Amino acid sequence: IGVMSGAILFIKEDLRISSTQEEILVGSLNFFSLFGAMVSGKTADWIGRRYTMVIASTTFLVGALSMSLANSFVILMVGRAVAGIGVGYSLMTGPVYTAEVSPASTRGLLTSLPEVFITVGILVGYILNYAFSGLPEHLNWRLMLGVAGIPAAMLIIGLIAMPESPRWLVAQGRTGEAKKVLDRTSVDGEEAEARLAEIVAAARQESLEAGKKSVWRELLVSPSRAVRRILLVAIGLNIFMQASGNDAVVYYTPEVIKAAGIQKKQHLVAVTIIMGLVKTSFVIISALFLDRVGRRPLLLTGSCGMAASLFTLGVCSKLIEKAGKATKFTWTIALSIVAICADVSFFSIGMGPINWVYSSEVFPLRLRAQGSGLALSVNRVVSGVVSMSFLSMVKALSVGGTFFLFSGIAALGALFFYMFLPETKGKTLEEIGSLFEDERVVISSDACCCRRPGTRESTHEQHDKDGVHP
Repeated sequence: IGVMSGAILFIKEDLRISSTQEEILVGSLNFFSLFGAMVSGKTADWIGRRYTMVIASTTFLVGALSMSLANSFVILMVGRAVAGIGVGYSLMTGPVYTAEVSPASTRGLLTSLPEVFITVGILVGYILNYAFSGLPEHLNWRLMLGVAGIPAAMLIIGLIAMPESPRWLVAQGRTGEAKKVLDRTSVDGEEAEARLAEIVAAARQESLEAGKKSVWRELLVSPSRAVRRILLVAIGLNIFMQASGNDAVVYYTPEVIKAAGIQKKQHLVAVTIIMGLVKTSFVIISALFLDRVGRRPLLLTGSCGMAASLFTLGVCSKLIEKAGKATKFTWTIALSIVAICADVSFFSIGMGPINWVYSSEVFPLRLRAQGSGLALSVNRVVSGVVSMSFLSMVKALSVGGTFFLFSGIAALGALFFYMFLPETKGKTLEEIGSLFEDERVVISSDACCCRRPGTRESTHEQHDKDGVHP
């Protein structure tokens, strides 16, 4: 992602591609990753989470090498397609695997690590863009895209030493192997035994409830009330994550800054490094506080902050548009850069890491892989639409108008999260299902819990238990 934002500046010059081809090249990764996301759930249930990640890494490696060797737009698109399929596989399987291996006390931190490393990867991409930008145009973008294959190759090697998901092993009847994995990933033997007993009990209960009903039928044709609620929050979170324009900001930051008045390519790439540093810092902060503060407070803070930052960026863009090319105000350029950095920071606090955590932990075991894959498929479609239409939206609405639109979507997202997303902090994967099975959802400004009518436990008592106080 980070590499393409800088590489596209030089690809346009070297391969002489049009603005339409630029949009297709940038956004197509998300549509091709849709295919990977759609089949990854079935694959992960069939051969396991670990070997599915091997497929993902191998596919991405082939795609990165193909793009670096491309001598035409068509070949470049083929490589982009292959890489996109690998991205789709990894974006679904990675968070699910992490959630299933992690204990409840650190699941938020560990499951947010994919977003942390995505952000670190974006930053590394920006730095490599700057490092290679001084090379000849026929060479620099090839190196930018080709080096992406190095971490993919390293991951393939690393997966050899990684254990399989204990929950998947239990679902396959391989309880002994699951116990060995839990012994490696628990504080002590007592915790491992407790986790295993809970997983086995949940798997048996789910098996009885599922009967002969297929996973897709249970998800889409005749879902229970709890599954409908889970689909609502998982798909809604993925829609707002991408519809608020984060990928467009990441991909097209050089174009936005160029419109603000900075023209030199190396300076444009340097600004992306600043953005990447800020984004990385805040996603690490979010990961460290996810299990202390909870999902909801960070999600609400992040989405409201994004709405304010995007609105500010829209105002700056409108002022720059009205001033015209002859007049460039230094303060508007500086404020535009600050607004972009603030937007990606608030994204990294909220929707960025929490989407992967939440989407991978709310589905019950029998539906987790394919349910997460379905939510991710929606994520990829929306991201692709936004990325492939950004330049067209700018032409139709102006830069300022486009960011006003993104700001409004982020504000709607904050309202949706407040109304519908229960807090999952500190709960095991098996306990989370009960949050969506209850008939009423009690939501406060800081957190929420679910309880059945007639229970004695008050909302404030539940907050005390969860360590969250309204």
